Amino acid sequence: MKLQVAIDLLTTEAALELAGKVAEHVDIIELGTPLVKSEGLSAITAIKNAHPDKIVFADLKTMDAGELEADIAFKAGADLITVLGAADDSTIAGAVKAAKAHSKGVVVDLIGIKDKVTRAKEVRALGAKFVEMHAGLDEQAQPGYNLNVLLSAGEEARVPFSIAGGVNLSTIEAVQRAGADVAVAGGAIYSAADPELAAKELRAAIV
Repeated sequence: MKLQVAIDLLTTEAALELAGKVAEHVDIIELGTPLVKSEGLSAITAIKNAHPDKIVFADLKTMDAGELEADIAFKAGADLITVLGAADDSTIAGAVKAAKAHSKGVVVDLIGIKDKVTRAKEVRALGAKFVEMHAGLDEQAQPGYNLNVLLSAGEEARVPFSIAGGVNLSTIEAVQRAGADVAVAGGAIYSAADPELAAKELRAAIV
């Protein structure tokens, strides 16, 4: 199982600083949507230039113009981009077309999708490299939120998937047990007193 750090910071400078601390312990460096919106494509290029050996994941959350948005992100240095599962099939197919042209990949983010299992199978058939079983920060803040909903959906879908939404040292074992291909840790790393140690401990917990 790969470890992905989600960098939900707002400046390229802060993102580069965090990435520099944790890159040794992660496989995928994700530029969170707030960072991409704040800094633009230049942030993708900066991270890729600083860490050319890492998979750079641009969390665009594309909802329309899939081919165009994927193309510009791949040209900027992204290896993976996200399209929302709620997008039209043609949007996902367009992004996949751009990905094939660049030998890159599309991840379909199932945030907000009620029937994640069905949609996961549909978008995988459209060419998604993997799907992201994702609960956003707002959903996680709701009373009664439980990561097990995502884990169960991933197990049932039987397609390559990542888990994002509450991955930390106490849950990463369950994430791996569910068969996830990628564990996405955001706040567990960037909000830690020692982000490098947090990433190192998460890496050590993956067997």
